Amino acid sequence: MLDESALIQKASEVRKIALALYSNFHVGAALITRNQKIYTGCNIESSSYGLTICAERVALFKALSEGERQFEAIAIVSDARELCPPCGACRQVLWDFARNITVIMANDYGDVQRIKLHELLPMAFDSAYLGGGIK
Repeated sequence: MLDESALIQKASEVRKIALALYSNFHVGAALITRNQKIYTGCNIESSSYGLTICAERVALFKALSEGERQFEAIAIVSDARELCPPCGACRQVLWDFARNITVIMANDYGDVQRIKLHELLPMAFDSAYLGGGIK
């Protein structure tokens, strides 16, 4: 059973070690597998901005590189007052590897919003258009 508050707490904790050297926008993410294992990630910025990687992709890539393939939810916490949804690149990568997950956005003010990924990325492009790929 998903412990949403623990997932949010993990995302909040890892946000504190984000390397937001240029934007000063710190984000943490915690991704939970169907087996209840949690993978965390924070945003890491590069002086070559295009090489920057978001917290959500760090968490997902860590999980994928450890052999995980089934995911339940991802919590995203930033240091902004507003809730932080995943960017377009993260939405696409999450769709490719974790399309049925719940996205939980939270902040330090107690605000929480839950939404299914397919609601954040309607009419998603995926492997169905390529005649193969991950099912």
